Amino acid sequence: MDKPLAGHVAVVTGASSGLGLHFAQVLATAGAAVALMARRTDRLAAGVEAITAAGGVAQAFKLDVADAATIGPALDAAQDTLGPIAIMINNAGVGGEGLALEIPVEVWDDTFAVNVRGVFFGAREAARRMLDNGQAAAGQARIVNIASIGAHTVLPGLAAYCASKAAVTQMTRVLAREWARQQIAVNALCPGYIETELNAHWFKAEGGEKQLRGWPRRRLMDAEDLDEALMMLTGPGARHITGSIITLDDGQTL
Repeated sequence: MDKPLAGHVAVVTGASSGLGLHFAQVLATAGAAVALMARRTDRLAAGVEAITAAGGVAQAFKLDVADAATIGPALDAAQDTLGPIAIMINNAGVGGEGLALEIPVEVWDDTFAVNVRGVFFGAREAARRMLDNGQAAAGQARIVNIASIGAHTVLPGLAAYCASKAAVTQMTRVLAREWARQQIAVNALCPGYIETELNAHWFKAEGGEKQLRGWPRRRLMDAEDLDEALMMLTGPGARHITGSIITLDDGQTL
């Protein structure tokens, strides 16, 4: 079986469930040793067990990306355990729900602390280590920031979320430009709606069902629909891809 990421170490934040856990499993199947990071360590343990049972290599590390000071030490721990980091998936995120006239300051601030500040410092701390550990010089350094169609599409009731994801896409371009000559590929994925813990309740409600009927294909995406793009941006082919914002939404924004 082809293992294009054999010998590489990948970090996935927000890996205790949903897309983060799925991304970790995909990378492990491709041969990477994966560091799963999140706040919920009990769920991380289950994810590591599933990956190792399937023949992969994985370790769990507790991390709250909103606490920027802890990101670097978590990455150091991952390197000490698994080896030099080559791939960083900044996936951790929160929903930031709330109408503009009603959203509490605390919810707005938490959304940006996780979705923007956490991504920035996750990318920066990963880049520093990729430069130091030789992965950048070898042309193997990959950073993938997980944004959303909310970065470029109006989603009523999600002003904080949309603003945070728009920030992620522009940040991605800036980091890609700054680190281009250091051979660090920085790209972003903007997925459409996939049923996760963050939105499952919505699509079972009347409003969510109405939204779904308004899409051209009238369906949610599956996490597996992102696999090919993830592999493209983390594998050898990304050597010449940087600063790209890739939307995968099954036509939801058409």
